[in-house]
Amino acid sequence: MAEAQDGAADVVARLKSRIIDHALPLWSTVGWDAGAGGFIDRLQQDGSADHAAPRRVLVQARQIYCYAKAAQMGWYPEGRAIALKGLEYLLAKAKAPDGRPGFVYSLTADGGVGDASRDTYSHAFVLLALATAYGLDQDAQIRAEIDTLLAFLDAQLRSPHGGFQEGLPPSMPRRQNPQMHLFEAIIACFDATHDLSFQNRAGEFFALFLASLYDKQARVLGEYFEEDWSKIPPVSVEPGHLAEWVWLLKGFERITGCPTGRPRGELLASALRYRDAATGCLVDEGDAEGNIRRHTRRLWPQSELAKAWIAQAEAGESGAADEARAALLLLERHYLSHPVVGGWYDQFDRDGNSLVATIPASSFYHVLCAVTEAEQVLG
Repeated sequence: MAEAQDGAADVVARLKSRIIDHALPLWSTVGWDAGAGGFIDRLQQDGSADHAAPRRVLVQARQIYCYAKAAQMGWYPEGRAIALKGLEYLLAKAKAPDGRPGFVYSLTADGGVGDASRDTYSHAFVLLALATAYGLDQDAQIRAEIDTLLAFLDAQLRSPHGGFQEGLPPSMPRRQNPQMHLFEAIIACFDATHDLSFQNRAGEFFALFLASLYDKQARVLGEYFEEDWSKIPPVSVEPGHLAEWVWLLKGFERITGCPTGRPRGELLASALRYRDAATGCLVDEGDAEGNIRRHTRRLWPQSELAKAWIAQAEAGESGAADEARAALLLLERHYLSHPVVGGWYDQFDRDGNSLVATIPASSFYHVLCAVTEAEQVLG
């Protein structure tokens, strides 16, 4: 037990070193297509680039975020140039290549249009990337891109029932996930610009959360909804998202002063019901009654659990800092101990067998965000 506690004591420093020394160099060299441009969507099991994989716009945006954030933190000075190079590629290739506003869902490996649909979830990450890149230099052109993207969302994707549609063309069911990530991006926009209009926008998502997404009786957040935000039974609960909302609500409280302690405490308590008995990791899915539906466990819920505890530590909750370090230790032991240094395992079954052979770039955003938050709050 003492050994486990020792491991937890300096887990933040170890994870920071892992990101700076291994992950950031790996994903900006092997993980960047020097020929066609753009970030590689995934690496093979041996750490080589999967050049044939489609280039999802959300991955391009998440990698831009990672390098801009690492530069902002002073972790990786070259991250600024990498982020701006990624942003240049994203704007050149994915923004309105077919003459219609908005960003396409995916590109082909050579930079052509793969899937031309407009996906709200992807746009949330483009907005996050733009906000984080704007935070580096306050570049007026990047600010103009933020305003253009928001105008597109407002004009073409707003729903009369609140929040935003799934995309263009619209699809069902509606999910809480795009709303959650737009909320995250809007908080990042406020942090980068200090423009009070982003407080108002964030307030709209907080109101949607309270009115439609959060079930105050069951103390859970559903995943899938009808057009008017009525629940689709049986309610699907992703504990990783419960944890992610804890962190986002703390961010909302930070930028507005609006208290969020009660729903944060309830969401975190609910998330902790859905843990794998053998490892203590969050599983992928449960029901509204607290039962586990899927015993598989992906990487990202573990980083979100760490962020939830970090948010509670920042709010002064007793014992939360220790819980945050324990969650980071689980992330390190189970997911980051990959033979490709700077890589990770994405998902396990209930017996601990890896279910995904590749190393997806999309996970970097979750890992880096958890560790940057940890350093800022836990030290």
